[in-house]
Amino acid sequence: MQFLPRAAYSAGVRTRVTELFGIEYPIFAFSHCRDVVAAVSRAGGMGVLGALYFTPEELELELKWIDEHVGGKPYGVDVVMPAKYEGADLGDAEELLGKLQSMIPQEHRDFLEGLLTEHGVEPSTETAGRALLGWTDQTARPQVEVALKHPIALLANALGPPPADVVELAHQHGVKVAGLASSAHHARKQVEVGVDIIVAQGTEAGGHTGEISTMVLIPDVVDEVGDEAIVLAAGGIGRGRQVAAGLALGAEGVWTGSIWLTVDEADTPEQAMPKLLKATSRDTVRSRAWTGKPARFLKTAWTEAWESEKSPGYLPMPMQFMLISDALRRISRSGDGELVTFPVGQIVGSMNQVKPTAQVVYDLMSEFIEATDRLNTLVNDED
Repeated sequence: MQFLPRAAYSAGVRTRVTELFGIEYPIFAFSHCRDVVAAVSRAGGMGVLGALYFTPEELELELKWIDEHVGGKPYGVDVVMPAKYEGADLGDAEELLGKLQSMIPQEHRDFLEGLLTEHGVEPSTETAGRALLGWTDQTARPQVEVALKHPIALLANALGPPPADVVELAHQHGVKVAGLASSAHHARKQVEVGVDIIVAQGTEAGGHTGEISTMVLIPDVVDEVGDEAIVLAAGGIGRGRQVAAGLALGAEGVWTGSIWLTVDEADTPEQAMPKLLKATSRDTVRSRAWTGKPARFLKTAWTEAWESEKSPGYLPMPMQFMLISDALRRISRSGDGELVTFPVGQIVGSMNQVKPTAQVVYDLMSEFIEATDRLNTLVNDED
């Protein structure tokens, strides 16, 4: 596929968020893949690296790589510091891990092992993988410390308002802070702790999401925060027409995630990629089967099993992921495709072709321009 000439977008898009960060296009791209993050920023948007799965040492290496490959363009880091989670008062990360492991019921362990056996997933001979990750305040703070040592432009929190002291620390480093909100009420809480940018995410989105659709949520949040914060539209956005819709609803830009799973540079698991490319918008489900909090995933035998009558139910965050983390690794190496699932939004129905990251950015802007031009022709300015 040929890239459209950069001159096609020379007019650019100017909103408060493009002016704030000095970016060409109001497109933010969340990804756990450093190659995607750097490619989006180089193409004129802003890549945001999801730090959840990295240890502080690994995150340091990832950010150093981005610094060297982003071409001086701005980028961000996304952490998970939930306002509420099991074990918030149980001490430091090492102590927390042991205590939470002991709290996982045997019934849940037996159900999970039975599910794996049913699908022929062999027991693991390796040491158990990371079970806690950055799901807690205790484990996310070291990631924040690492991130702020790098020239990041944005620190985002994916679950609830970030702690006020973290917002203040980021501001001291000249870093703007974003927080995800799934209702106007949540947006108000974000503003109260000093967040600069509200990512208003509708239920269509992949990963953790609420129940309100994007079309309804965006104007609600825009009206709630007024000029107190910049609003980005998120949830089901993967086409230029949807970018135009987000801005028409009052947002200053868009936050995207799912569409970067099927680009050339993505490190999406080999077993998940064909499922993503084949899936329709009806092939996702909102479930607690991964983290204990509602999140949207591909609908597979995994999600169906956890919703069945045999299921013991979900554990609270972060215990649900602690329970399944090793199982996910075993599934990915087993060759069994029935249990393979992946966080993705309803936009997956449009993700049926692998493209270079930069081409996706340019396609978004090309269709955005076409959509806005078409709308302009509908306005009759004759006397």
